[in-house]
Amino acid sequence: MGSQGHGQVQRWQDRWWAVGLLVLVVWVGIRLAFDGWSGWPGILVGGLVYAGFMTWLVMRRRRRDARAVGTDAARVPELERRIARNGELPEDPAEQAAMIRLIRRREEKLRRNRWWAFPLLALLFFGIPVLWFASGNVGAGLWGLAFGAAFLGWMVWFNRRFVRRMAGMRQRIEGVGGGVVTGPVAGPAAGSVNGSVTGPAGGAEGFAPRAR
Repeated sequence: MGSQGHGQVQRWQDRWWAVGLLVLVVWVGIRLAFDGWSGWPGILVGGLVYAGFMTWLVMRRRRRDARAVGTDAARVPELERRIARNGELPEDPAEQAAMIRLIRRREEKLRRNRWWAFPLLALLFFGIPVLWFASGNVGAGLWGLAFGAAFLGWMVWFNRRFVRRMAGMRQRIEGVGGGVVTGPVAGPAAGSVNGSVTGPAGGAEGFAPRAR
């Protein structure tokens, strides 16, 4: 189920090199803002290493998501964008089923990880400024606190909005398909009538259609 097979061309922003370039620019920009230009060679080298690691991590996650929900890895970012924007539903019933499975996979991961993810981020973003304060770098500490507070606030807002939109998109698809997702399937849905899914399409996390 490739991306071009669905009549879709992968956006350049979703390609591995674009992901790596974005991480590199953000990393180098933040480090230069805090440390100045004097250490730019080391900052650039560290940025390349970090960008390579994060790119590998993002691509690995996409491949795992694709295998779990029954689509191509190139389609995962587009499905996520549609969910986040509460956009139009895919016309392909198989992609509707894949989107449902992706939503359930994200919902399960959010429930499983939220007890430690936000506390760890808070410790990271507020702990590092404390170290800067302790070392006498008050300016960097203040910038770090401001950035950490803004980023965590944005994360909480985005997480809540994404959860609401996942639930809304799932209800829209199940309303169109009459409760499409019932058991694990790696390929297209069994069949459709007038654009609505009529066969089982599978939940990647093994949840019943009305479990949530």
